[in-house]
Amino acid sequence: MKASEFPFHIQQEVVFRDIDVMGHVNNAVFVTYLETARTKYLMHFMDVDETLTALPVILGKIECTFHAPAHFGEILTVATGISRFGNKSFDMAHQIDGQDGRLVLSGKTIMIMYDYDQGQSILIPDTFKQQVNQRQGNWRYAAPD
Repeated sequence: MKASEFPFHIQQEVVFRDIDVMGHVNNAVFVTYLETARTKYLMHFMDVDETLTALPVILGKIECTFHAPAHFGEILTVATGISRFGNKSFDMAHQIDGQDGRLVLSGKTIMIMYDYDQGQSILIPDTFKQQVNQRQGNWRYAAPD
C-alpha cells in the first residue's frame, strides 16, 4: 500500500535540523512527522480549529518500524488513517514514503479519547466514528510485508 492510498496525507520536507550525524532523518524526528499528520487529521474530523488543547485525545502507545532512511531535502509523504475503533480508544495506522515511492516507515498509534477536565478516558462519540467512516469509506489498512 502506498502512502497516497491512505485517507489522509501531508507532504513533509526534510530540513537540516531533522538530520543526525549519520546524514539521515533521526528516528525521533519521524515520530514528530507522524504527530503532525495525526494532529491535522484529528483536528479536521473533530471540528477543532482553535487550539490543540481542544483535542480530546491522548497518545496511549506508538510503534514504528523503520524500513529505509530519508535524507535532507527529500519530500516525504506522511500518511495516516484510523484502522480500528474500540469503546474509548482507536488505532491509527501510519506510513511514510520517500519521494521515490519507497517505504520509509510504517507504524501504529493507539489514541485514547480523554476528558481533560474530568481527568479520565471517555467513550468515543458516535458522530466522530460516523464522520471518519464516511471520509475513509472502504479503506482498510494493509500492513507492509
